[in-house]
Amino acid sequence: MAEDNAQGRIPTVIADDVHIVYRVNGTGGGRGSATAALSRMMRRGKGEPRGVRKVHAVRGVSFTAYRGEAIGLIGTNGSGKSTLLRAIAGLLPTESGHVYTDGQPSLLGVNAALMSDLTGERNVVLGGLAMGMSQDEIRQRYQEIVEFSG
Repeated sequence: MAEDNAQGRIPTVIADDVHIVYRVNGTGGGRGSATAALSRMMRRGKGEPRGVRKVHAVRGVSFTAYRGEAIGLIGTNGSGKSTLLRAIAGLLPTESGHVYTDGQPSLLGVNAALMSDLTGERNVVLGGLAMGMSQDEIRQRYQEIVEFSG
């Protein structure tokens, strides 16, 4: 990392061995199924409450994104892309590992979308307000936001 800073590259997001685990109520199988019975036997004495299973959504992800770079997350449905973005935005805790960010993520939420019945200007204003910006800040940064969004 010291070498990167010497070259003028400034890290803006660092994901260090990030693991994200969801706890889901229900066993996922019928109470009488062989899979459910085996699962219950294996879980006994492991400290998890009955009927709760763990889903390991993100396993050991590490990367560094530098100022000015674009990063692409590629994967099949359910592979953890949106979950990782939620953790980077500070919306989800990590089970282990760390996420370090420089500044406020420009993300309203992974499912955020423009409202098609509003003008682009109104969408920028609403998005800025949702991120905690004042009306003055939005006016000052309006052109920068428009250029960034393409």
